[in-house]
Amino acid sequence: QVQVLESGGGLVRAGESLRLSCKITSWTNLRLAMGWFRQTPGKGREGVSCMNWSGSIIQYDDSVKGRFTISRDNGENTIYLQMNDLKPEDTAMYYCATAYPQEGCPYSGGSDWDRGTQVTVSP
Repeated sequence: QVQVLESGGGLVRAGESLRLSCKITSWTNLRLAMGWFRQTPGKGREGVSCMNWSGSIIQYDDSVKGRFTISRDNGENTIYLQMNDLKPEDTAMYYCATAYPQEGCPYSGGSDWDRGTQVTVSP
């Protein structure tokens, strides 16, 4: 089971940027598709973006297309989410986990959920 550690969240104003990082700290197989998810109070986790190991398949939720960019450094076992032009509706706890690299980026169950990193965007 893959274990991850997210970082990079914070409090920003609308229009500003943040870069989230997800370090894979324990693994049995590194060639996994990974994704970013987010959750707000009272709602379930939703897939934001995901990509396969090689980067040949990348998916984004419609709400973040053109603003967010997912990437990974396989040498550093790290996945990134560059978030530009942030909006108040992006406010959520962000998590990284294994995902199926397809529309919706469904969680694939290959990693434990970490505590996440909070992103708060003020108007």
